[in-house]
Parts: sequence; structure tokens; C-alpha cells
Amino acid sequence: MTSVATPSTTTNRWWALGALAVAMLTIGLDTTVLIVALPTLAVDLHADTSQLQWFSTAYTLVLAGALLPAGTLGDRIGRKRMLVVSMTLFGLASVACAYARTAGELIGARAVLGLAAAVMMPMSMAVLPVMFPDKRDQARALAVWVTSTAIGLPLGPIVGGWLLQHFWWGSVFLINVPLVCVGLLAIVALVPESRATDRLPFDLPGAVLSSLGLLALTYGFIAAGDGGWGDPTTLASLSAGIVALVAFVLRQRRTPYPLIDLALFRSREFTWGATLSTAVSFVMFGLFFSLPQLFQSVQGSDAFGTGLKLLPLIGGLVIGTRLGAALGVRLGAGAVIGLGFVVIGGSALFATFTTAATGYPVVACWLTAAGIGLGLVMPVAMAAAVGALSAERSGSGSALIQALRQAGGTIGVAVLGTVLASTYRAHLDTGPLPPALADRARDGVAAAAAIAQQSGTPALARVAGESFVAGMSAVLWVTVAVSAACAVAAAIALPLRPPPQDDDAGTGPGAGTAEDADGALHAPRTARTEGLPHGTAT
Repeated sequence: MTSVATPSTTTNRWWALGALAVAMLTIGLDTTVLIVALPTLAVDLHADTSQLQWFSTAYTLVLAGALLPAGTLGDRIGRKRMLVVSMTLFGLASVACAYARTAGELIGARAVLGLAAAVMMPMSMAVLPVMFPDKRDQARALAVWVTSTAIGLPLGPIVGGWLLQHFWWGSVFLINVPLVCVGLLAIVALVPESRATDRLPFDLPGAVLSSLGLLALTYGFIAAGDGGWGDPTTLASLSAGIVALVAFVLRQRRTPYPLIDLALFRSREFTWGATLSTAVSFVMFGLFFSLPQLFQSVQGSDAFGTGLKLLPLIGGLVIGTRLGAALGVRLGAGAVIGLGFVVIGGSALFATFTTAATGYPVVACWLTAAGIGLGLVMPVAMAAAVGALSAERSGSGSALIQALRQAGGTIGVAVLGTVLASTYRAHLDTGPLPPALADRARDGVAAAAAIAQQSGTPALARVAGESFVAGMSAVLWVTVAVSAACAVAAAIALPLRPPPQDDDAGTGPGAGTAEDADGALHAPRTARTEGLPHGTAT
């Protein structure tokens, strides 16, 4: 038996975690940094509206479709190996994006970026249970992992805005390259290799069904945000996605070598940890969809200023993760997650009083509170789910968690975006505008602001701003309702007190691991390493 972390390597684990955090920061940055570059790309690459949408959609669709197969391949091939390959691909794809000469080339490179991110996300999470077998260290590591992912989202517009002010548009992609190089070198040197001991056959039909299902479902929700829920494309895509995913689940129940272990859902911790992680992604991405429009189209900030105005959210997120780690010693997961959702719901309730004329200090206050709530919920909910994973199936289990979170974010944008748009249209009075301009103004507050500037009608900009705030208030009320329901669910389904600490087994450094001749770390073949969650009898 060889320890994962001996006294000489304990520090290295945390350095390795820093490398993983850098890797995840690049994904968060890449998700939002493109926002500020779209107007420039439209001119330089002669991209039309549809191509501009595909710059983001290509990344999202491939990311969603490749998550589950990537996690299972990591369990079989080696998680470190897959992480190194995917990070290298991410860096190369970033260079390809930066030097794309046409819109088609950029869309293709963005799709490759999505594929690399689909491997990086579950693999970077899957190595945490191997590197940090102690549950308290694992919770701290997850807090760092979650924070690095989340802070990249609001940092994207800040970094992108600064780069566009000083360099050409390709620099928003090249920023990934030094981060990838640093993370790659550290991962090669510090992260141990790990994989499942039983290299089972790969479920290719299951991989195809899961990829098609998640891809179609994700595209359906994206289409709903553009064309509405009654659009034929939306309905066809959602229906196809649901059918494919149902067929996937049925296959997983019958095949002897499933892509994901459905027995995980017998664990209350995994089921509710994954569910609440999905719910908080729903809320978070809904806020990220609304706030930039408030700052830019209603209050007149540029993209760089919008990113700066999101900084209180980052500050609150950092405070929340630190506070959650401290409370986790005294309280159970249910109590901490429930408290986090209460804070999110309370900040959203306070935010419903926001108007178009509300000063930024007031907005910064509820943004900070929302960040604290998100910081309390995300790492603790994910720790509850990850804690139910065996070392054998950490790759496929982490991929499942990430797939659910990705779906939650996409659904959040689609559903809350629809709520915002419908409320905005219901409140918007276009007055004497010609029908063609009135229809454009109803498309969104950005279009209305542009029309108001071009036609010299400031009253339209004021009415559009007030209508948007009414729509955002409707979104915030949905957030309050979702947060209240999740707070109650967390208090009922998850423990309100911390579990007793067991100093004998499963908590010491390196507990339950062994090393084979090629240095790959494996877990012993126990009930837990056979892919069964806690509490499952054999």
C-alpha cells in the first residue's frame, strides 16, 4: 500500500489543486469573454447575426454532448492522461480561435474548445477524491475548485474589455494560452494518475444516446430563448432530446457495462447534492443573463464597466465559500445549503425593489449578498454529491454532476430569459413608432435603446428601461420561489448536523488506495469502489 499524500507530498496536493483551479478559470473566462468581442467580430469576420449566435452555441452544444462519454473514458484510460490531453487541445483551439480568418473557422475552433472543456471539467473534479481522501480536505478542495470556476464568469467581460481596448480581438482567446501552459506543467508534475481497476468495455451506444440527448435538449432550450417555447424547432429539439435521454436511461438499466452508474441515485447525498447543484446553476446563470443587460442597455455602461460592476458578486462568492467552510465544521450540509438558499432568496427579494434609476451602491449590496449565498451553496452541495462517489467511478460520476449543472444553467437562461422577455413585451409601450421599428424594439431592451438613439426619442429608451426592470423583477421573483423550495428541500433531505469524524478508515491520508507498477492510483475493490454509493449493501 502506498499513500496518496505522505508528509513530503501533502503540500504538493495543494499546489496541484492550484493547477486545477487555473485550468477551471480558463473555462469560466472563455464562457463569457466572447460577449464583449461580438461587435468587433461582426465587423472583422463579416459575421451575420446567426453566425454570431453560433460562436457561443457551438461551444455550448459540444460541451453538453461530450461530458458523459468523457467522464467514463477518464475512468478507463486515466484521469490525469485525459486532463493533460484536453488541456493541450484547449490551448491549441484557443490559438486557432485567435487566428481564425472566417466566421466558419471560428465556429469550428469554438466547437473544439467545447470538446476540450467537456473533458477538463469532469476530470479536474474526478481527481479530487483521489488527491484528498479526507472529507474535510475534500470539501476545502471543492470550495477552491468551485470558486475558480465561478469567478471566471464575471471576470470574462473585465478581461475581454481591457484586452479589446489595447489589442486586437484575437487576444481574448490568446489569454487562455499562458494559463493553460502553467496549469499543464503543474498537473504533469504534481497530479497523480488514477483510473478504475476494472477496465470494462466502453458503452458506445450509450455514449451516442447520451450525447445526442444532451445536445438536442441543450439546443432546444437555446432555441426557446430565441424563438419561444411554441417554435417548431424548439419543440422538435426538446422532444428528440427527451426521447434520446429516456432511451439512454433504459439502456443503462439493462447493459452490464453502463456509461453511468444509476445506483448512485440510491444515495440521498448524491441525488440531492447533484439536484441542488443544478438548481443553484439555474439561479446563477439566470442572474448572469439579466445583469449585463441592466448595466449596459439600461444604465449605459460599456462591457468593461459591466464587468467591473459584477465584482461584488465575486467578493461575495469568496466570502461565501470561506464562510461555508467554517460553518461546515459545526453544521451539516443541509443546514449550510439551506442557509445559502435563504441568503440567495433574500437578496433576490431585496433586488425586486430595483428600478432603472436605482444607484449602483444599492445594486452592489444585493449582488454581494447573492454572491455569499452562491458561495455557501455551490461547494457544499457538490461536496455532498462527490462524497458519494467511489474512487473507481469518480470520472463518470463527476461528468454526470457536470452534465446536470450544465443543463441547469442552460435551462435557467432559457426559462428565466423567457420570463424576462415576455414581461418586458407586456410592459413596453412603443407609442407612435412604425410597426417595423416597434417589432424590433420588442425584441429586447438593447434593440429599443439603439432605436431610441437613432430616432432621437429618449422617451422610448426610458420606457424600455422601465419595462426591462419589470421583466427582471419577474425573474427575481422566480429566483425567490426556487430558492425557498431548495432551502426547504435541503433542510429535509440532507443532514443538519456534521457527520461524526472517523479517524480509523477512509479519513487518513491515502486511505483506501494502492499503487500499481506504472504508478497509477487505484482504490481497493470494496463495496464503495465497485461504484456503489454510501449505504448500499453488497
